[in-house]
Amino acid sequence: MKRFLFRVLIIGLLAGGVAAILAWPRLNEVETGRTPEYPDLQVHEYGRSSRHILAAAERTVAKLPRWTIVGSGSGRAGSEIRAEMRAAILPLKHAVTIRITRKKGRTVVSARSRSELGKWDFGQNARNIRTFMRALDEELFLP
Repeated sequence: MKRFLFRVLIIGLLAGGVAAILAWPRLNEVETGRTPEYPDLQVHEYGRSSRHILAAAERTVAKLPRWTIVGSGSGRAGSEIRAEMRAAILPLKHAVTIRITRKKGRTVVSARSRSELGKWDFGQNARNIRTFMRALDEELFLP
């Protein structure tokens, strides 16, 4: 009886794992406003200068665990921060690009996250963007 229950448990765990895997879209790149599988991921607009938002975005990335700024620059089209997010357990990296532009007197922040390995991110790229955007909002609006 114990052996039977053990087998049922293992089969249940495997079936649950397969169902969980199939629930995620098969993507390895997610971008605000451009990935229909994640309609909640939209650009954020702020009524502050692009310099102020750029500084806040750089501070935000620096504070996030396992995130590192690998480059940044500014020009006529706006500013861009390139960051790397490393997974906690597996040696996986995600390239995150944050764009800051001016549009109709507002500063617009968009983000793209791409997995460096494989064609399936299991939702991590969307979580990266949500994490950054939430942390940026906190950086800008909390005293």
